[in-house]
Amino acid sequence: MRPEALDALRGVDRIIHAGDVGTGSVLEQLERIAPVTVVRGNVDIEELPLTASVEFGGRKIFVIHIREALRFDPKAAGYSAVVFGHSHKPLVEKLGGVLYLNPGSAGPRRFDLKPSVARLTLRSGELHAEIVPLALSGTAS
Repeated sequence: MRPEALDALRGVDRIIHAGDVGTGSVLEQLERIAPVTVVRGNVDIEELPLTASVEFGGRKIFVIHIREALRFDPKAAGYSAVVFGHSHKPLVEKLGGVLYLNPGSAGPRRFDLKPSVARLTLRSGELHAEIVPLALSGTAS
């Protein structure tokens, strides 16, 4: 796991991992920082759930690996945000009153994308997301 990713996550209340975890040791390292909500990615072999739901500051967040596999209207179901992975391309967008967040990838570099994580914060009752770029100097495993 990239040391820069671990440093960027220190002090958070919860970690949401949208899949493609790699090895169990990654989850062990993350769990030392904060409770982890995780879903299974298409390259994961461990027994992980396909989806998850977490509440943060009274706001519901749906977690799924592949955004296109979402088969319901998150807003109608009471979700304020959807966190997803798969493409490893960082994205923050608001559609139909729902925040969609792909934190990118903090693992091995893929597709010439720079490593990143994201932070979700609650301000004035609303969820806000920011992509946090990571330096390329560390080792990812």
